[in-house]
Amino acid sequence: MSFLRFVGTILFLVAIFAASNAQLSATFYDSTCPNVTSIVRGVMDQRQRTDARAGAKIIRLHFHDCFVNGCDGSILLDTDGTQTEKDAAPNVGAGGFDIVDDIKTALENVCPGVVSCADILSLASEIGVALAEGPSWQVLFGRKNSLTANRSEANSDIPSPFETPAVMTPLFTNKGMDLTDLVAQSGAHTFGRARCGTFEQRLFNFSGSGNPDPTVDATFLQTLQGICPQGGNNGNTFTNLDISTPNDFDNDYFTNLQNNQGLLQTDQELFSTSGSATIAIVNRYAGSQTQFFDDFVSSMIKLGNISPLTGTNGEIRTDCKRVN
Repeated sequence: MSFLRFVGTILFLVAIFAASNAQLSATFYDSTCPNVTSIVRGVMDQRQRTDARAGAKIIRLHFHDCFVNGCDGSILLDTDGTQTEKDAAPNVGAGGFDIVDDIKTALENVCPGVVSCADILSLASEIGVALAEGPSWQVLFGRKNSLTANRSEANSDIPSPFETPAVMTPLFTNKGMDLTDLVAQSGAHTFGRARCGTFEQRLFNFSGSGNPDPTVDATFLQTLQGICPQGGNNGNTFTNLDISTPNDFDNDYFTNLQNNQGLLQTDQELFSTSGSATIAIVNRYAGSQTQFFDDFVSSMIKLGNISPLTGTNGEIRTDCKRVN
């Protein structure tokens, strides 16, 4: 391909992306479903009162959705066993689908066939963070839902809890995000829980060494070994991602990393990987919750803009679990 043709192709793709994003708007539902925000907030508030993990569950679904074919609600589909993203390795055990169903039912009762499932994930993520004392931001709307899922891309493009920054970085840059986004998005682990299976490889035989991960604080290690004993039946055992303020959205996640108390390997590696550019960002957020909140908001807006289906593309599902 000639250089001029290459440049022309890039400019064309940029123009298509910009045109697609231009269709997302904060006022998209003003005439068709003006109460969309209050309806979603009502459901999220009720669910978060009985399940402290509600906000964390929803924001995880939003992130995992947008990293596969863009923000199109594909993660919510119950399709045949060869395609459903719910059965992809990074999504096994994911929660929050019932919360989405409750929100969709509430919206369908007021403005049927109007609000997309992808927009529900975006809005409910913002509300879930705000309800946990985190930042608020203006959510843009207008995404449509996909007609298919992509299980293979879910397996390849969603970060696992066992990776280093070197592995994580290209997964983000491939989506138009950078190191700041990587660290800011990881900060969503300031609330929610994780199963033993996502971190117990650090507790007893890290990387086949026969010893625990040396980056785990000794006291924290003993606590985790008690929660997830070696050889125990730990499949449904959870513990807090943030040991200090587990239900609050704040910057304690980053001070935990400085203290070698990050739960997941991918979390602690952001601070403990020698020479990584992520260390400075962790230190910046640990020292300034305002800076973390500002960057997190910018990153969430960027996340919600990954390849949305808009206009005549896709559909508005009446049931988020299946195509119309």
